[in-house]
Amino acid sequence: MTWKLYSRAFRAPLLRALLPMVFLVPFAGAAHAQVFNPTTFELDNGMQIVVIENHRAPVVTHMVWYKVGAADEPAGKSGIAHYLEHLMFKGTETRAPGEFSQIIANLGGRENAFTSQDYTGYFQTIAPRHLGLMMELEADRMTGLVLTDEIIEPERRVILEERRSRTENNPRSLLSEQVAAATYLNHPYRLPVIGWAHEIEGLSRADLESFYETWYAPNNAVLVVSGDVDPAEVLRLAQETYGKIEAKSLPPRFRPVEPPQLAPREVVMRDARVDQPAWSRRYLAPSYVAGDTEHAYALELLAEIIGGGATGRIYRSIVVDQALAASAGAWYSPGDLDLTTFGVWFSPRPGIAVDTVRDAMDNQIANLVKDGITADELERAKQRLIDSAIFARDSVRGPARVLGAALASGQTVTDVEAWPDRIRAVTVEQVDAAAREVFNANRSTTGVLLPAEGDSRT
Repeated sequence: MTWKLYSRAFRAPLLRALLPMVFLVPFAGAAHAQVFNPTTFELDNGMQIVVIENHRAPVVTHMVWYKVGAADEPAGKSGIAHYLEHLMFKGTETRAPGEFSQIIANLGGRENAFTSQDYTGYFQTIAPRHLGLMMELEADRMTGLVLTDEIIEPERRVILEERRSRTENNPRSLLSEQVAAATYLNHPYRLPVIGWAHEIEGLSRADLESFYETWYAPNNAVLVVSGDVDPAEVLRLAQETYGKIEAKSLPPRFRPVEPPQLAPREVVMRDARVDQPAWSRRYLAPSYVAGDTEHAYALELLAEIIGGGATGRIYRSIVVDQALAASAGAWYSPGDLDLTTFGVWFSPRPGIAVDTVRDAMDNQIANLVKDGITADELERAKQRLIDSAIFARDSVRGPARVLGAALASGQTVTDVEAWPDRIRAVTVEQVDAAAREVFNANRSTTGVLLPAEGDSRT
C-alpha cells in the first residue's frame, strides 16, 4: 500500500529520475526568481503550514510531514518508524480499521505514505472540496491511533514479507544494506529504513506506542497543501482541525556524530543471482545543513558535470570513448539532515573486468582533482539543472514534496526559494575546492557486486 524511501543504495538511476522534482525553478535566467512563492502560517500549537497555489486543475494534494524517521529510532529498534507508518492506516478511536482509506477511495482520491531516514509523510490527492475532510481524518490519526496485538501482529508479517521481497530477494538491495552499514561508523544512517529482520520481529506494541506518542504531534509536523486552493481557506480549515490538538514537549533529535574516518572500506558480495556485475563508491559529504555546508551547491554542480547522463565526464569517458562500461554516472543527495554521500558508479560491459573499469574511474577522479573543471562545463551544468526543472512547477504534488522534505530536514522556505540564485552564484573555484574536499579515499566505501565464485562474468 505504501511506498518507501529506502536508505543509500545503488540508487543513481533513482536520483536521476528525481532530479527534476528536486531542483525546481519557474523559469530560467531570471535574477532573484522565486521558486514556488508559497504562503506560510504557523498555528498556535506550533504546526507549520505551507500553501502552494496552483489553479491549473481542480485538484489538491494534502501532505503531513513528521520530523522523525528511521535515523531517530532508539538503539536496537530499527524499523519502528516504517512499522508505525503502516499502522497509521489502521483504526482510531473514532474510525474503524480501514475506514480512512475507504473514505478516500469512495471520494475518488489517492493516498500514500513514505518513510525515510529523516522524516515520515502521509498524503492524499483529491478534489479541493474534500480538503477539510482530509484534514479532519489526518488530525484524527495524529492523536487517536488505536493499536492492539490483533492489529500489529498481522502487519508485522506484512512488513517482514515486504523486506524479503524488496531486499532479501534482490542482491543489489542486499549489498546496499551492507555498504550503508560500512559507510557510517557511528551514525544511524547505517541502518536500513525498513529495519533489520530480527529487530522488526522484536518490536513490541509498547515500542510502537511510545514512538507514536513521542513524535506524532502538531509541533513536530509540517502541513503542505498544494493545488487549487485559497491560502486563507487552508488556514481556516487547519485551525478547525489541527488547531485543536495540543502541542507536546518534544525530545531533541539525537543523532550521533561520525568520528574521523581514517581508512577506505570495501564490501564485495557474490551472489548466484547476479547477471551483471556492478560497482559503486560513495564518499562521506556535507549536506545543505550538515558538515562543510559551503560545498553543497558546488557538489550539486560537480555531480552534474561528471555524472549528468550522457553528457557527463564519466559517461563520455568510460562508456563512450573507452567502451568499458554499459552505464556509469554519479549522484549526490544534499537534502539529508546529517552528513550525506557523494557517489560514483558503473556497470561494466560483458567481458570487461570490474578492476579495469575501476582503474578508469580512478583516473577520471584523479584528473578532476588535479586539473579541475572548466568555465564552460560549469555554465552548461547550471543550465542543465535549471532546464530540467522548468516545467516541474506545473505539478501539484512535486512542489509539496520538495518543500515538505526541506522543512522536515532542517532547511527553510527561504533556502528553497533561494536555490536558483545559489546555484547561479557557484564559481569554478568553488567546484574545484568541493571536489578536492569530497574525493578523500579515507572517507569512502566501495561496493562490488559479482556473480558467484567461478562464474565467468566476474
